[in-house]
Amino acid sequence: MTRDSNFKKVVRRHAAETGQRYTEALTDLEGLSTRMHHEPVAERLLAHLRDRYGIDAVAATKVSVHKTYVFRIDRNDGEPWIARAFPPARPRTGVEGDAAILRFLERHDFPAERLAVDDAVSDFDGSAVLVSQFVEGVQLPSGAEKFAIMGDLLGRLHALPLDESVGRPGGASGEDPSRQGTPRQDLLAALSFLDAVDTKVGTADRERFEQLRDQVRSADDGDGLPEGLLHGNLLHAPDHVVVGERGPVAINWKASGRGPRLADFAYLIWGTGHWSPSRLANEECIDAAVNAYRRHVELTDDELDRLEAVMYIRPLYLVCFGYRRAIANGVTFDEWAFIEPPEYFSSTAAATRAAFRR
Repeated sequence: MTRDSNFKKVVRRHAAETGQRYTEALTDLEGLSTRMHHEPVAERLLAHLRDRYGIDAVAATKVSVHKTYVFRIDRNDGEPWIARAFPPARPRTGVEGDAAILRFLERHDFPAERLAVDDAVSDFDGSAVLVSQFVEGVQLPSGAEKFAIMGDLLGRLHALPLDESVGRPGGASGEDPSRQGTPRQDLLAALSFLDAVDTKVGTADRERFEQLRDQVRSADDGDGLPEGLLHGNLLHAPDHVVVGERGPVAINWKASGRGPRLADFAYLIWGTGHWSPSRLANEECIDAAVNAYRRHVELTDDELDRLEAVMYIRPLYLVCFGYRRAIANGVTFDEWAFIEPPEYFSSTAAATRAAFRR
């Protein structure tokens, strides 16, 4: 069987498992790189912002390690802005949704970045641009203090009374603009990452590849659990929180929306000891996160019972994202630690349940 016929078989399987037509599944797999990567020309973006808002913008500097479309905009006539010129594959409605959530958070005095202007979304070279105020500050402290700060932010966020202005589904990372929404979309995106390189996986790696694929397909997506407004990515890059002169401020709300609040909290809890050399539950950081979070929200017994399973959603996504990148670039994949060892997940979930039940 040729590589081409093998790929067609993969596409048919992907279509069946994701509920897509063959042509949709083909686009899903072949268009990944184009949908995710976007690198605007800084000078063109500056010119657009000058024309659109009448500001004296003088410099556009990339500020994100991972996102080539996020710029600090320095001005002669005011404080700096942040401009996010999202990939063209992301619909303008999604960016308008970001703005709506930031307005909602401002109405509730939640410590998040603020829009730079009322009309904060514009069209530029086929993509939608969101402008917000630049938050001057430093990264979070390390250790238990960091997780206390983030636990408090998530608890406050999940306790907010929701209205129709924040009705969109959220919680998925959304690096692939076609996979934005609830955490279920992270798992579908992870499946796409794997299927896109299926025919490039060698015989020696096939068994582990199929095990990973099965793990993604059977993962708990948090469906049916209590919902709230999710940030969706508080722990990443390395942390989407800046400590300014007035305290911690949460930034980057692209993944935000309504979804199972446990997905947000489980990702935070996963991070409490993930980078520890011992790969054991970090009870000090867990207690700090739980004590801060439960000042605002108490998880249900069902949420605590499903915590370990839901903890896998984002780590599985990250493993599959890295796996596709490694195979596509012809290098060895060595990021299995995101989902290993399983004892880390079970011990961390057990310590978290114990902290909530004390």
